Amino acid sequence: MGKITLLILLLWVRPFVPAEEIDLDLKKTTFSAKVIRIMDGDTMEVLYQNTPIKIRLAHIDCPEKLGSQPFGNNAKTALSNLCFGQQVKIYGEKYDRYKRLIAVVANQNKQIVNQEMIKQGMAWHFKKYSSDPLYAQLELTARNNKVGLWHDAHPIAPWDWRKPKKRLFQRK
Repeated sequence: MGKITLLILLLWVRPFVPAEEIDLDLKKTTFSAKVIRIMDGDTMEVLYQNTPIKIRLAHIDCPEKLGSQPFGNNAKTALSNLCFGQQVKIYGEKYDRYKRLIAVVANQNKQIVNQEMIKQGMAWHFKKYSSDPLYAQLELTARNNKVGLWHDAHPIAPWDWRKPKKRLFQRK
């Protein structure tokens, strides 16, 4: 009797399985999910249909936590304050090479989290992957107002920080 009960229980209770293992295709899809983890300033994990899904915020690039880039921890905290624990609306666009869903996220206050990160001076407009003029304007406004990382005299863009030669040069 114990083996049958265990089998029924295992079939009834669905464990957390990463999205890539159950083949959820959420590109070009809008859905609601709960934010369960903040990895850094531009990456989070949400729970959708009992499945954790990694979300990479579209249009922006934040300072790196790894390698201790200035404002990396601040960006993670800002993202957490905007949406951690909330039921958010996700506008999926596509997947990146790391199988993260590139998306725009709206929080419970109907704020577009991607845009709020730039307004708070916690992110750059990621022009390599986005040509959206609104994000460019939001970055320009934050720069002019010296908000967040723009308060620093010489902020280093994350894509430059990730280049080893430039990082070694900056630390000397």
